[in-house]
Amino acid sequence: MKLILFAVIQSIFLCAGQLFMKLALNAFERASWSWSFFVSQLTNWWWLACGVSFTAAGVLWMYILKHWSFSQAYPLSSLAYIFGMIAAMLIFHEHIAWTQWVGILFIMAGCYLVVN
Repeated sequence: MKLILFAVIQSIFLCAGQLFMKLALNAFERASWSWSFFVSQLTNWWWLACGVSFTAAGVLWMYILKHWSFSQAYPLSSLAYIFGMIAAMLIFHEHIAWTQWVGILFIMAGCYLVVN
């Protein structure tokens, strides 16, 4: 049960990193070698949130790998797909086809089978 909790938290951080990267890239100006371009990227807080999220996901992943078997831990990283799908729907208002929801159910069933 503890493995699932850590895997869910790690997957949320991983998904958040991807989400923040998408938001940072949406705010990305046309690239140029100008001072204003670099200042705009250094003051884009989405990049900071992206880095913090990926760092937290990486630290948690190291903890998970240290304390549980790779054969159980690695398949649970697919939980990030579930959170990504939910984020796409809620934040970016993307349409999710029913076949994608079926795929999510298969991922969840697979995670259940791996830890039991």
